[in-house]
Amino acid sequence: MKIIGIAGGTGSGKSTFTNRLKAAFGSRIAVLYHDNYYRSQDSVPPEERKKVNYDHPDALETDRLVRDLRELKAGNPIDSPVYDFSTHNRSRRTIHIEPREIILVEGILVLSDPLLRDMLDVKIFVEADADERILRRVIRDVKERGRDLEGIVDQYLSTVKPMHYLYVEPTRSLADLVINSGMNEVAFEVMKSKIEKWLEDR
Repeated sequence: MKIIGIAGGTGSGKSTFTNRLKAAFGSRIAVLYHDNYYRSQDSVPPEERKKVNYDHPDALETDRLVRDLRELKAGNPIDSPVYDFSTHNRSRRTIHIEPREIILVEGILVLSDPLLRDMLDVKIFVEADADERILRRVIRDVKERGRDLEGIVDQYLSTVKPMHYLYVEPTRSLADLVINSGMNEVAFEVMKSKIEKWLEDR
């Protein structure tokens, strides 16, 4: 089993690159989203959940993600948690994931945790202009997560932007491959060829 980490700032194109690889190989690839490992906020009142700093490493249950990856590497299926962004809380449902030859792990802070980083066979960082990233985030959060514009802007300025420069951007130097877009065709073909070689060698 090979594990590929795909990191980068919010709205950089991580999900686009991840989805393209997933589409190219179908059921031979499994995807784990770091976002689904946000800690449960059951004990936090709904209005207070909006104020939680979700862009700090402590907001994520990364140790559970590491355990789940170890289980998959051992040949055991796992039940990944699911995060509900509309309620700022972990959902009651889970996603059953079977071991696959290739595992993609995607999230803004995938390269920030040493234990998780050491499990990755390839580390990718997707970057994009800050203006493009915030515009993509606004569109996504309004359309997909039911957020209002004022709340998105407040969260971006108070936590997303400062945490990006504090925790996300520094991990760029830890990547094996830095790409400027989820639609970067050269990077996609490089990774596609590498995965094909891994699968052929099995």
